[in-house]
Amino acid sequence: MTQAMSLQAVSFQQISRILDVTDGLGLDREWVEIPLSPEQPGRVRRLQNGKLEIIVDADQPFDEWLKLLPARIHEAQSA
Repeated sequence: MTQAMSLQAVSFQQISRILDVTDGLGLDREWVEIPLSPEQPGRVRRLQNGKLEIIVDADQPFDEWLKLLPARIHEAQSA
């Protein structure tokens, strides 16, 4: 029985895919922060400086997490 490996670092390709989502939502890249270290759980939150921090989930498959990202961004902007 094999267990899925946790994501250790966010790759350049993954950052590019996240930025494709944020670009599609009309967000300025200067106002988006994507830490290179994923966490469990991942999250999207508005920082005190107004920027949007997008932390990739370490344990959820990236493609599944990415599909939910637009809704999570919307929630963070509405909070």
